[in-house]
Amino acid sequence: MKSPFERLKINESLQTALSSIGFERPTDIQERVIPGIINGQDMIGQSQTGSGKTFAFLLPLMHRIDIKKDEVQAVITAPTRELAQQIYNEFLKISEHMPEDKQIRAKAIVGGTDRKRMAEKLKTVPQLVIGTPGRIKDLVNAQELVVFTANMLVVDEADQMLDMGFIEDVDLIASRMANELQMMVFSATVPEKLQPFLKKYMQNPKHVHVEPQHITAKDIKHVLIQTKHNDKLPTLIKTARNYNPYFAIIFANTKKAVDEIADAMSAEGMSVERLHGDIPPRTRKNIMKRVQKAEFQFLVATDLAARGIDIKGVSHIINYEFPKDLDFYVHRAGRTGRAGMSGICASLYEQTDQHSVQKLKEKKIVFHIEQYKNGEWVPVKPSKKSTGAKEQDGVYVPKPRKVKPGYKKKMDEQKKKLMKKKRRNIR
Repeated sequence: MKSPFERLKINESLQTALSSIGFERPTDIQERVIPGIINGQDMIGQSQTGSGKTFAFLLPLMHRIDIKKDEVQAVITAPTRELAQQIYNEFLKISEHMPEDKQIRAKAIVGGTDRKRMAEKLKTVPQLVIGTPGRIKDLVNAQELVVFTANMLVVDEADQMLDMGFIEDVDLIASRMANELQMMVFSATVPEKLQPFLKKYMQNPKHVHVEPQHITAKDIKHVLIQTKHNDKLPTLIKTARNYNPYFAIIFANTKKAVDEIADAMSAEGMSVERLHGDIPPRTRKNIMKRVQKAEFQFLVATDLAARGIDIKGVSHIINYEFPKDLDFYVHRAGRTGRAGMSGICASLYEQTDQHSVQKLKEKKIVFHIEQYKNGEWVPVKPSKKSTGAKEQDGVYVPKPRKVKPGYKKKMDEQKKKLMKKKRRNIR
């Protein structure tokens, strides 16, 4: 029986390995980028979370690596330790089903690990390097990792690399690699600020943009929970208690907000951990181990800290606030409702969030306004008479206050009288 991956021209060993781990057919992004990468073409790939993009670059790289050559041939960079480790784990998943004489040597190179020990391991030269830009750069600068032989570079989550200030590190790594460098860039978005970097290294890249059939999974319910700014934290705690999720990720936009939320929930006796950029690497690693073992119920995180982390069994996403970049809303929501399961993405909503909600509605996201009442979540439709609210696409916003006719004229007259009185007092 022919493998569905055969038409993509990847070798038989990889086809057999994919069959062994239960991969039935290539995804859309894999279909569209693998042949081009195998042919040595520069590639820009855009697709949503869960589209199979990791295998879209991993498979053609594994196909092209020459196991007879004792040198680094390909480098994969990722913005976070967790994402780099996740890519490495995907490599191992395929590799363990490959014949011994076809095995590729790969190393995961990430921060938060002992550098001397890492340098010692590199004495056995890897053919594939997967890691974070900062640690790879350090080892390259120290001449403990030689990459001038490598002619394939993957930049995963390039928009995040830009946001986190890692593009300069990637630039340095790329400049030390082979002159004839094939670059593959994968990103949810391709910001204008990324263009100079892309133009520096890429020649006529093929740009593949896989439009999602649904911007978020069908089985995710998007909920709005109305609140007031000064009542936001208590509302969040009540919401978290009332959902009583199997496991929930609570998103906030800043490290400070994450700490405030986690501290408040902990004070209420709730089972909670936090994740943001200031968490030390060892603590972060321990938190992720505890996440996989389901040792707590709530994880409070920033977008940057949680990007690229694969957490199974997320039943609820709770947004303490809407992200400034609304593409992150989609990434947040996409962490629940996976593998055919249903999920809930709930957002605390103030009237000032109307613009964000409207923009997400334009992306075909359907929101339900709900409140917890008599032991269950029920739909809410505010009374126009009692709130003076006007419905806009299912979300109620206050009517503008009416200004009486001649109001401005009266105010000007009153101002003139006050000025005259003031001048008399000065004399």
